Amino acid sequence: MVQDTTTGASAPTRNFFARKSVDEILAENHLEEGANFARALGPVSLTALGIGGIIGAGIFVLTGTVAAKFAGPGVVISFALAGLACAFVALCYSELAALIPVSGSAYTYTYATLGEIFAWIIGWDLVLEYGLGAATVAVGWAGYFNRVLHGIGINLPPQWTTAYFSEAGHGVFNLPAALVILALSLLLARGTRESSMFNNFIVFLKLGVVLIVIFFGVSYIDTAHWTPFVPENTGEFGHFGWSGVLRGASVVFFSYIGFDAVSTAAQEAKLPQRDVPIGIIGSLAICTVLFIGVAGVATGVVSYTALNVPDPIAVAMDATGAPWMAWTVKIGALAGLTTVILALLFGQTRVFYSMAHDGMLPPVFARLHPVYKTPAISQIVVGMLVAIAAGLFPIEILDEMVSIGTLSAFALVCGAVLYLRRNRPELHRPFRAPGIPWVPICGIFSCLALMGALPIETWIRLFVWMAAGLALYYFYGSLRTRRR
Repeated sequence: MVQDTTTGASAPTRNFFARKSVDEILAENHLEEGANFARALGPVSLTALGIGGIIGAGIFVLTGTVAAKFAGPGVVISFALAGLACAFVALCYSELAALIPVSGSAYTYTYATLGEIFAWIIGWDLVLEYGLGAATVAVGWAGYFNRVLHGIGINLPPQWTTAYFSEAGHGVFNLPAALVILALSLLLARGTRESSMFNNFIVFLKLGVVLIVIFFGVSYIDTAHWTPFVPENTGEFGHFGWSGVLRGASVVFFSYIGFDAVSTAAQEAKLPQRDVPIGIIGSLAICTVLFIGVAGVATGVVSYTALNVPDPIAVAMDATGAPWMAWTVKIGALAGLTTVILALLFGQTRVFYSMAHDGMLPPVFARLHPVYKTPAISQIVVGMLVAIAAGLFPIEILDEMVSIGTLSAFALVCGAVLYLRRNRPELHRPFRAPGIPWVPICGIFSCLALMGALPIETWIRLFVWMAAGLALYYFYGSLRTRRR
């Protein structure tokens, strides 16, 4: 503290690079254990949370887009390469989640390594991944929901199913997208155990649908559709050929976003040092296999040129001559997108909990319900804000902001592993990422390369977002953090 010479009062000092040591974070968590979250999640529930966050728009939409525009049947290789790149990040997340089993995820890991201001930047970035990510997926959910209703003869007024800022020009508010956000927010506020049971049920439902697609569709594969497996490049980088496969990998990488939500559940895991790495790595491995299987079936049943549609898997299943399969896919897509929204809303409030616990956000975000042991008020506030975003903005504005925010957080998590291995080698690590330093270095390189492929407009929006966040940090968070 410094003395104010005019009033005699002490004014808070700012130390933007102050760190919370790993020992301090663990000690705080231990002291507050009794008033903390209910530990209700085991390895199965955590793996289901990760799968719920991953299987969604990527498998049901991006498979067709990448096959038709960039990679052809080589989309199978694109998914494998993206899964490998994401595995580098997942291993780093697993090490840090086992070492620092608290709910702040990348925010807390960065606080312990790079310091307060970088922790704030990552926390603010995670709003893009979790908050805007949930809004983005909700818009996709609303699209599938409207198509299901249309199939049974129900057509909602277009002004209430179209975002206000949509290019269509007639939208007022995307009501289905907003309502699904609010409904899931209420479920999450009710309790982790209840929302986990719902998530587990929906995850097993959509896993069943995905497996049906694979095992039913495999008998209808015409291997002629796989020839050539990697179509000849058109003369432009990224349009088929091996450059198209690589570009496809950069696109489908975002299909894997969601596994990191498992790390935000560390304070609700029964045995976090064991169960959280199982949840992260298990969900990523399962989803990679399923993505490759679905991509192989879709491009084998029909020509990849027919898959540039909003519902490519349904189109592929229609080609089998079994109309019920298209309906099965639509129901599976709704289930898949529902659990993605659930996982992202869950992760957002847990990051806010850690930031508010450190004093960088208002204390209401760290307040737990006395009965449900959830951040109920935070969950409702976040749900309302995300619902407004989902109702007003179209998916094309939201999705690239989600991508750049997520990749920033992923890169810093990999950097945090390198920092702690070098500066705190004596720490007990229940899970150790293999291949140090190459695994985190490859993770950082992959994230930065993908960020560099995003358009300049997305970078401008990111800088505006970060400027607003840094202003909030300077005038509020930096003055009220518990380290003052």
